Amino acid sequence: MSTYSEKIGNKLNDLLEKTYDAEKGFKKASENAKEARLKGYFIRKSKERLDFGHKLKSELTSFGQEPNKSGSVTGTAHRTWMDIKALFSSDNDEAMLQEAITGENAAVEEYKSVLKETSLPPSTSDLLIHQMNTISQDLETIKKLEDLH
Repeated sequence: MSTYSEKIGNKLNDLLEKTYDAEKGFKKASENAKEARLKGYFIRKSKERLDFGHKLKSELTSFGQEPNKSGSVTGTAHRTWMDIKALFSSDNDEAMLQEAITGENAAVEEYKSVLKETSLPPSTSDLLIHQMNTISQDLETIKKLEDLH
């Protein structure tokens, strides 16, 4: 079995922080969305990211790493920006949808970056590939929702 290096633990904790950020961001977006399908999509994505976070924490813990407990400063700033956009945008559902697309694209890139680490244990690699693929597939759903506007 491979051992986690501090570098891998840090990368996964960064990913975990961004997962917390996404969960909170999607929850906030669901509270601000007006269109029912979009609201439902954001609720589902928030729950999905909560589940992703639990699985990442379990993976870190199983290899003796201490998982981070909260989101990042940039995530808080991003959610604040979404609040401001929702408040001042004439079409806030569309603005939130654009923010979701931006965030999901960034998440996929983050997963790819961590997956480039050659010393990942198979269980970690499998988990990250599954989560990344779920996000990638949902980008198509977001694009369909975008067509509603």
